[in-house]
Amino acid sequence: MELFGRAEVKVFAQRPSTIGQLLADTVARYAEKPAVVTEQQTLSYRELDGQSTTLAANLQQRGIQVGDRVGAVVGNCAEFPVVVFACAKAGAIMVPINVKLQVEELQYIIGHSKPKLLIVEAEYAEKVKEATVNSGLQDAEHPELFIIGGENSYGQLLDESAAFKQVDVGEEDGAFILYTSGTTGRPKGAVLAHINAVHSVMNYKRRFETDDSMKTLVAVPMFHVTGLVGQLLHMFYVGGTVYSMRRYQNESYIELILKHEINFLFNVPTIFIMMSTSEEFQQHSFNFVKKVAFGGSPIYQQTFQMLKKAFPNAQLHNAYGATETTSPATLMPVSYPESKVTSVGLPVEVADIKIVDPEGRTVANGESGELYIKGPMIIKEYWDNPAANQSSFTDGYWHSGDLGIMDNDGYVYIRDRKKDMINRGGEKIFSIEVEDALKSHPDVVEAAVIGEPDPVFGEKVKAFVVGPKLDSEDFTELQAHCRKTLAKFKVPEQFVLLESLPRNASGKILKNTLKETGGRSNA
Repeated sequence: MELFGRAEVKVFAQRPSTIGQLLADTVARYAEKPAVVTEQQTLSYRELDGQSTTLAANLQQRGIQVGDRVGAVVGNCAEFPVVVFACAKAGAIMVPINVKLQVEELQYIIGHSKPKLLIVEAEYAEKVKEATVNSGLQDAEHPELFIIGGENSYGQLLDESAAFKQVDVGEEDGAFILYTSGTTGRPKGAVLAHINAVHSVMNYKRRFETDDSMKTLVAVPMFHVTGLVGQLLHMFYVGGTVYSMRRYQNESYIELILKHEINFLFNVPTIFIMMSTSEEFQQHSFNFVKKVAFGGSPIYQQTFQMLKKAFPNAQLHNAYGATETTSPATLMPVSYPESKVTSVGLPVEVADIKIVDPEGRTVANGESGELYIKGPMIIKEYWDNPAANQSSFTDGYWHSGDLGIMDNDGYVYIRDRKKDMINRGGEKIFSIEVEDALKSHPDVVEAAVIGEPDPVFGEKVKAFVVGPKLDSEDFTELQAHCRKTLAKFKVPEQFVLLESLPRNASGKILKNTLKETGGRSNA
């Protein structure tokens, strides 16, 4: 046990002290092995180390000190991990920013995090410049801008004549500020310390039993916690190789898996569902895949069975976590009973998870409540947000906002987001339970359920369904199908047929968007 931030937590005794040390340890063993492979270039571990040290030296030359922020509006490319390790070595806090954000969203994050320097890909440069001007920062506070591609001012940051000065970076120092993909209000900047990231990659290695034979294909954004920690840093810790896709495209993703014999897949379930609809996917064998991990949204029984059939030699791992948990809080082990397939797994080794009632009292196994999570992978603060820091933590436990249960074997099951639970006349309804029932219908590809205001019951159940074979005449059949497994009060009273469900960049369904936009229903 060690003191981290506001709490005494369990830790791994033998661990890299920082992200920079993590890379140094791997370079010592695998210097010439490919670390990153993109369509344009391949970087060995030696080259990744060298380029990041050069970039760190140039950051220092431009006045970047320990604790300063360096913003990065950079998509999936070889430069991204170079910036990651350069910031780590210089002691700067990297602020990876979602490249899909619009000017108004960018200006808030730039104004709030106050980066001293911004590294931006050319295709995003104009909106970043506009956002900076309108960020509320004084002219003297405007970050220096360096562009990858186009005019390529980023090249100035790779001047090999700059000398790197070793600095004292502590494991509790901030490594990243990741702005949460909240669906209400302003995003919060979660400060991920070096100790958080180090423990998370160690948790992945120990639970998934990954090693230096791993090859992963990053299709999710590197600027999100799954891509950054679950794939990039995880692979760099074990000495694996990261293959990168610029943007997800179904056929290209499958082709790259086959071409490079990618043996470690980590995605939201939606991507696996999309893959399964491809003729190319159905025509090939994927016997070389060793590990398949999924998280970010519920996994349905039929999706799990599809994965089991498609990847017969792979271990299937459900995962649960958040930006605030630096990716994993629970992970499925390499083997588990078939009865546990809908679980998100066991708490990671150094995690302390309790399920609490609305008064904060721990509930018995099998009873539903909110997950409170503590451990060295939990952030100790949100950047410059005293109100969120006050309301989001109790005695070192982070309030997840997720409702779930823990069974007698310690397996965790997520039931709903606290804010998504439906209250129909006093009856509490988990939206995931209704979505599961809908998804078990053969013609339903995806489903999302919300509470619709009702003058009599307060809320009623409204379902949004996706399925190319469905039409409005099928809604009565869907209700009948739900009645086979659900109490009458849980059966959807309204349906909306959609071509797809709205999602954020990390693949999470935007239920607030569904509530706001509605759509035409049969009611």
